[in-house]
Amino acid sequence: MEKRKTTLLENGLIWFGAGISIAEIHTGTYFSGLGWQKGILAILLGHLIGCTLLFLAGVLGGRQGKSAMETVKGSFGEKGGVLFAVLNIVQLAGWTAIMIYDGAIAANEIWGLSLRIWCLIIGGLILLWICIGITHLGKLNRIAMTGLFFLTVLLSFVIFEGEAGQKAGKEVLSFGMAVELSVAMPLSWLPLISDYTREAREPVKASAVSAVVYGGISSWMYVIGMGMGMMTGESDIARIMWKAGLSAAGLFIIVFSTVTTTFLDAYSAGVSGESVFPGLRERYLAMAVTGVGVAGAMFFPLSNMTGFLYLIGSVFSPMIAIQITDVFFLKKESTKKVVDKRNLLLWGAGFVIYRFLMKMDFALGSTVLAMLLTGLLCVGADWFCRRKADTARA
Repeated sequence: MEKRKTTLLENGLIWFGAGISIAEIHTGTYFSGLGWQKGILAILLGHLIGCTLLFLAGVLGGRQGKSAMETVKGSFGEKGGVLFAVLNIVQLAGWTAIMIYDGAIAANEIWGLSLRIWCLIIGGLILLWICIGITHLGKLNRIAMTGLFFLTVLLSFVIFEGEAGQKAGKEVLSFGMAVELSVAMPLSWLPLISDYTREAREPVKASAVSAVVYGGISSWMYVIGMGMGMMTGESDIARIMWKAGLSAAGLFIIVFSTVTTTFLDAYSAGVSGESVFPGLRERYLAMAVTGVGVAGAMFFPLSNMTGFLYLIGSVFSPMIAIQITDVFFLKKESTKKVVDKRNLLLWGAGFVIYRFLMKMDFALGSTVLAMLLTGLLCVGADWFCRRKADTARA
């Protein structure tokens, strides 16, 4: 029997759930010192850059019907792809723990059961999502997303009706740093979007829908976070909802937004795990990563994720830059190789470039320039190797 494929609506709902996130709202609070005009511009510009890359990453795997880490083998070889699959599992396990921790902290502010109990509740719901599976979440996702949509609109009214503190605070972030922090969130999804577009009936359209929906919703979350800092002087979303009498609604937003976002991290960790351990089923690996995430959230403080976001960017932005250059410009394929040493060296150079550029302040952030330089290095290396081969033949 032919495997069921996801519709454009279902792909849109998946990324709607990814965008509604406590982590995105929390990141938006860092923008409050920029003021409305500069803050919103930085958010939109960063998401435009990040979601363009997200679309291209979705097309890479969607057109081939391959998971994200399987497409990586096309540029880095069989064993090279395994290296990035392992790195991806590590970062996704980290994200799973961070998201569960943030969700549990916020939920406990509203209903003080204890941090560890909320970690177990959220982890249990993520396991339920995993057991249902990505191609059978349709009705459940529609119900959850409809509820999240209306409650998030209500939350927006609560925050933006505030009168106090409508001036920008002290500007901590420069505009370039704000753009970079806005790029960083969609960038964190690059190593896994094609885990979902590969299941789509229309992969290219699904990639576009996913990027547009995620970009719009994530930007909205950033603006809510920025508004929290500017309008209320608060950075704790749970406290704001509790003060506004939205305890039940706030608890629903916190718990289910955490579940629908973190499910993608855990599920994709399972998919990446199949690239490393072909004999194991992705569902069981995803459940194991969820367990690791719950344990990490229960026993370790995981409140600051800015450095983690930048680390993800420095690892995966040069990787995707090389993939995009290989597939769309050089038409290069390395799947039959054990390791593509040239591209691994180029990735190492891209990593160093990214970390170096982070210390500087560019209007468009460092990601775009780092990826552009990495892509140019790929083109230059390909040209040099071709010319050397032609000279040897002559």
